[in-house]
Amino acid sequence: MNKIYFTIIVINGFLLFGCNKSLNITPNGRITIEDVFQNEKETEAYLNTVYSDIPSYARSYGTTWTLLAGITDDAQDASSGDQVDFCFVTPWIAGALTPGYNPIADRGNGNAMDHYSSFWDGIRNANVFLENLDHAPFNDTTRKNRFKAEATLLRAFYYWELVKQYGPMPIFDKPLDPNADFSAITRPTFQDNIDFIVKDCNAAIANPNFPLRITTPGESSRFSKAVAYAIKSEATLYNASPLWNPTNDISKWKAAAQASNEALDALIKDGEYGLYPDYGEYFLSQQDFTKNPRDKETIYQIMSGNPGVCSNIPSKQPSWVLGDCPTQELVDAYDMQATGEPAILGYNDDNHLNPIINPTSGYDPNNPYVGRDPRFYATVWYNGAEYDNINGAIHTVETYVGGADEIKGNPPYVLNTHTGYYLRKGIDPKLTTAQSKNNSWKKYRLAEIYLNLAEAENEATGPDQIVYNAVNTIRRRANMPDLPAGLSQDEMRIRIRRERRVEMPYEEQRFWDVRRWKIINQTDKLVTGMEIIKNSDGTFSYTRFVTERRNAWQDKFLIFPIPIQDASIIPDFTTHQNPGW
Repeated sequence: MNKIYFTIIVINGFLLFGCNKSLNITPNGRITIEDVFQNEKETEAYLNTVYSDIPSYARSYGTTWTLLAGITDDAQDASSGDQVDFCFVTPWIAGALTPGYNPIADRGNGNAMDHYSSFWDGIRNANVFLENLDHAPFNDTTRKNRFKAEATLLRAFYYWELVKQYGPMPIFDKPLDPNADFSAITRPTFQDNIDFIVKDCNAAIANPNFPLRITTPGESSRFSKAVAYAIKSEATLYNASPLWNPTNDISKWKAAAQASNEALDALIKDGEYGLYPDYGEYFLSQQDFTKNPRDKETIYQIMSGNPGVCSNIPSKQPSWVLGDCPTQELVDAYDMQATGEPAILGYNDDNHLNPIINPTSGYDPNNPYVGRDPRFYATVWYNGAEYDNINGAIHTVETYVGGADEIKGNPPYVLNTHTGYYLRKGIDPKLTTAQSKNNSWKKYRLAEIYLNLAEAENEATGPDQIVYNAVNTIRRRANMPDLPAGLSQDEMRIRIRRERRVEMPYEEQRFWDVRRWKIINQTDKLVTGMEIIKNSDGTFSYTRFVTERRNAWQDKFLIFPIPIQDASIIPDFTTHQNPGW
C-alpha cells in the first residue's frame, strides 16, 4: 500500500501547514504522520516539538546577550556605541528596523529568536498535533486530554506573541493545504485574533484534565491552566489599549477587567498562587515544583541552557561585557517610601535634565538615593550602595568621577556603565562570581495580573475599590504605603503606569507597554544618566546628562513590519502592510 509522506513547504517566511511534512528516516524508510500518531510515545514527542519554538527571551537577544530593556527608557546597554558589531541595540536605536531586517532577530544566542518564523512554526506544529491527536491510541485518556489542552494553549501563546509584535495575522485552526491559494489569504482584525486566542485559552481552562499548577519537577517546562489565565489577561488588556482601541471602546476594557478578575479568582483560590513575600529575593529564586511551593507567584518560567555572561560592577569583578544599565528615567520612577508619593513628577524640558520635583514627597535632590521605594534598592546599584557583606567585607559602589565604578570605561575589555547605575535585579550580592540573569526567566507571574486588573478596571469604571485593592496588594508586598484615596481616573492611570514600571523593569513589559499606550514619542527619544562629583568635604554633586539619543520613536515603530518575504507573496500583506512600512 502506498504511504503519504510529509514535507514542509516554506515560501520565504510563511510556513504552509500541510499534510506533507517530512519526518525522521527509520530503518524501514520514512516515518509518516500516521505512524507518529499511532504510537503514544511518538505522539508525546511531537507535542515536545510544539513546545520547541518558545523563545528564550531574557539575555538571548544579540551576541552580547542583551536584554530587551536595553532599547527601552529603562536601560542603556553598556556596549552600545562601544562594540557596534556585538550588540543589536546600536542598529535598533539608529532606526534600522525594516521589512527586510530586524535587528532583534539578528545574531541571537537563544532559541527561536526569529520570532516571526518561529511563532508560525509553533502554530503549524500545534495544528498538526491537534488535527491528528484524536486518532492516536492512548491507554490513559486523561493524559490525552491534557495533551490536547497543552497544544491548544500553545497555539494561543504563539498567536498572541505573534500579533502583539506584528499586528493581526491570518487565523488557521487546521493544517493548511500546501496547494492553498495565497491570494485568498487575508488579514483579519486584531479583535478577530484576540477572540481566537481567548477561545483557545477558554478551551484549555475548561479542560478538567489540565492542571492549574505544575507540581512535578519533570514537567517544569509544560504549560498549566494558570498560563491560560495569564495569556487571556494580557491579550485582552492589550486589545483594550489605545494602540488597538482607538475609539476607547469601554466594552473592551470591561472584557479585560473581567478576564483578569476571573484569573485572580481562580489562581489565588485555596492559596494555589500568591505573591512571593520578598520582592528582591524573588528574582534570586527559581520556581519550585511541589504541592506546597515557596514560590507561588511564578506562573511560567523559562529555563535557558545558555549561561549568558556576567552582570556585575567593574570593581567587584570586571567583565568584557556588562549588559544593560538602569537609566535616570527608571530611577526617577520610584516613589518615596515614607510618603508613598512620586519623587519626580516629570520634566520641564525635552532632554529630561530639569526634573519636576514633588515638594510633598520628601525627596532630597542632594541625597537622591535615600528613602526610596524598596524595589529601587532591589533593582539598581547606585553610588554608595553596599554591594555585599562577605566575611565582614562590605563593597561600596563608587560611580562618582574617579571612583572604582565610574562612568568612563575601558572598552572593549572592561565596559563600565554609561548612565551612572548598574543592574541589581536578579543579582545575588553575596556571590563572588559574575552572574547571569537568563538561567531563569519568569515569563508570567501573578503580580502582572493584579496590575492588568487595576489598569483595565480603572479605564472601564474609574478608580473604584477593585483598582485600589489590586495596586495596593502589589505595593504592600514591597512595604510601600497604599495609594492615597480620592485619585481621579487620570491620576490613577498615571500611578498604575508608574507601578507597572517599578514592579516589572527588565521583564520586557516596558517595551510593549509604551507601544500599546502609544507613547514611544515621549519615552524612546533619549535616555539620561547621572554624573556624580565627589566634593572635598565628602559630599556629592549631581548633574544629569543625556547619555544616548535614539531614532526609533516614530509611530511606525509601534508595530513591527511584516517581513518582506511574506509581504511579497501574499497580496493582502502587500496591500495591508503595517503603517509606515
